[in-house]
Amino acid sequence: MDILIIGSGGREHALGWKIAQSPNVTKLYFAPGNAGMAALGECVNIKATDIQGLLAFSSDKKVDLVVVGPEAALTIGIVDEFRAAGIPIFGPTKAAARIEGSKVFAKELMAKYGIPTSDFRVFDKSVDAKSYIESISCGDACPIVIKAYGEALGKGVTVCGTKAEALEAIELMMEARIFGAAGDKIVVEERLEGQEASLMVITDGETVLPMTPVQDHKRAFDGDNGPNTGGMGCYSPVPVVTPELYDQVLETIIKPTIQAMKSEGCTYTGVLYTGIMITKDGPKVIEFNARFGDPETQVALPLLESDFVGIIEASVNGSLDSAVMRCYNRCAVCVVCASGGYPGDYESGKPISGLDEAGAMDDVIVFHAGTKLLDGQIVTAGGRVLGVTAIGDTFRDAIDRAYAAVEKIHFDGMHYRKDIGARAL
Repeated sequence: MDILIIGSGGREHALGWKIAQSPNVTKLYFAPGNAGMAALGECVNIKATDIQGLLAFSSDKKVDLVVVGPEAALTIGIVDEFRAAGIPIFGPTKAAARIEGSKVFAKELMAKYGIPTSDFRVFDKSVDAKSYIESISCGDACPIVIKAYGEALGKGVTVCGTKAEALEAIELMMEARIFGAAGDKIVVEERLEGQEASLMVITDGETVLPMTPVQDHKRAFDGDNGPNTGGMGCYSPVPVVTPELYDQVLETIIKPTIQAMKSEGCTYTGVLYTGIMITKDGPKVIEFNARFGDPETQVALPLLESDFVGIIEASVNGSLDSAVMRCYNRCAVCVVCASGGYPGDYESGKPISGLDEAGAMDDVIVFHAGTKLLDGQIVTAGGRVLGVTAIGDTFRDAIDRAYAAVEKIHFDGMHYRKDIGARAL
């Protein structure tokens, strides 16, 4: 099989790394890819949102299967276009991808079908949203979450601790429009308290195959301090997500959501990412994503024992009831190496050293997120540059191995959290 993977980050590198292990794969293409993916297959300079360009390339190369990484391509309807052209593609349709692309759609879906989530209100005028915030009786500490209505590259969520922070978030989204049209509407909801976990499942619209649970570290600095990021590292499995709790989430949240989407006329296929909070009242949904998490994929796939391509094909063909998801009974930890200044302004083009040494370590995989080749040298080309993943029989083993690998890598301004996975201990 010739397979095209769409995207250029650590998630897509992890997808390519796992897909390349299948005996059924003859050639891999990446669009646009990065320096790490270039070692696995051919990178082509086509943007992930250039649907017509990707269609023409896939037709010309007679690609057998397409796997979509980023949400932006899904929310503009890449799956619909490829299906219409008769090219097999893994992911949800444009209508189904609204579960991520529209926070309002997702919240209203959950309210309609009784899927556990936080209380919420929707606003399309900043003055009304601000008046609502002012009316809340919560004292100085006011736990609120403000979410941009539309797709904002995973960054349209502000977790607030006071009314002042909530009011500022409303101004930034709806008045300063830092997320563009995604801030035309906002969702104001209560902030759930507890431990978070990310649960990714593969589905064909009926059958659901769960992957190992993952816990992400969103804050930029140790101790969960600093601004939110796209993710500074993660680990899997998650001790607090017991098999019994996972079954509860499957039966009360994930399977009802898949059925709800079907009832709404937008059958969901592909991977459904469910971010949950384990509250004193049980698990509740924080958000849904219509694609693999990043960096969550960088620990979930190294723990997957089954042939990943076979599972993807079964999702596309509607035969997932005959597939099996087997996972290794081991632990995985991913530490993100970020550019100086991230998640704020940062410089690119910094030469990276130590990649070969780190990658040569046993049970270590270095996934490229923001890299490119420049005059034969791999350099930085993004905020999150690398995801260094290590596998061990225990969390202690995986953590020590991951940080030993990170210490071999260097680029100017590199920073990373030093407490990834500590909660699992």
